[in-house]
Amino acid sequence: MAYSMTGFGRGEKVFDTRKYSVELKSVNSRFCDINIRLPRLFNFAEVEVRKIITAKLVRGKIDCYINYDDTDGAGQTVTVNAGLAKAYSEAAKVLAEVSGRDDNFNATNLAGFQDVLSIEQRTIDEARALEELTETLNMAIDGMLAMRKREGDALCENILSKVDNLEKLRNDIAEHAPSVIVSYRERLTARIDEILSSDQRAFYDDNRLAAEVAVFADKCAIDEELTRLASHIAQARKILSGDGSVGKQMDFLIQEINREVNTTGSKANDIDITNNVLLCKNIVEEMREQVQNLV
Repeated sequence: MAYSMTGFGRGEKVFDTRKYSVELKSVNSRFCDINIRLPRLFNFAEVEVRKIITAKLVRGKIDCYINYDDTDGAGQTVTVNAGLAKAYSEAAKVLAEVSGRDDNFNATNLAGFQDVLSIEQRTIDEARALEELTETLNMAIDGMLAMRKREGDALCENILSKVDNLEKLRNDIAEHAPSVIVSYRERLTARIDEILSSDQRAFYDDNRLAAEVAVFADKCAIDEELTRLASHIAQARKILSGDGSVGKQMDFLIQEINREVNTTGSKANDIDITNNVLLCKNIVEEMREQVQNLV
């Protein structure tokens, strides 16, 4: 079965003192649109992360959130902005003098001011970090694929039930179509009999009636449309029973199905067929909406 474009996946893994967590969320999109948020320390890995996601998830608007934490203090440094700290301290003295209050400003107060202290990650082993991140990312992708598969299976079952309904309506139209010509001939014959007297009717050339019926039959013939529609229905079942990316194939096929249904409706010239065509168009539109969710 196919995959849905809607899904969520999470991966979390610890390597010694290094903890990685990756969250993936995706919704519908015609293309593979990836938004990645990751620590600056891992900017070097963004291109590779994007390649992995594209290869495995194919389509969808995908948000990727990457977090990293190293509990080893050696992995971080705390830097003091001495110039800024001195400026804050001098400003505090001036405030104390102006206000007439005691100057009880201490180092603890000073450390709380913005940008006085900054925490920086030290350089890391990029090759090892990429390997560890990739392993965690694949865990999140596997979780998303499992969810996408469940959603996709449900979507395919729903679409296949609509395909069954469409086929039933198509068969009803095919069964009723021959009677359209018979009914037209009967109505035309009755009208001629009504207009012409018995003496005039004897001189009427029935070949003209046959020619008129033949022209009508040619104009409202829908055999080719119904044959192509049957072929499209069979193709839809084949596509939906396969694995992998089927959304674009089905999207194109829905357009072809819609074209045959519309042509059938415009040529049929019969109220019963027209009613069935309207039902077909409703089903096709519902299928189109569902197909937009498939990868």
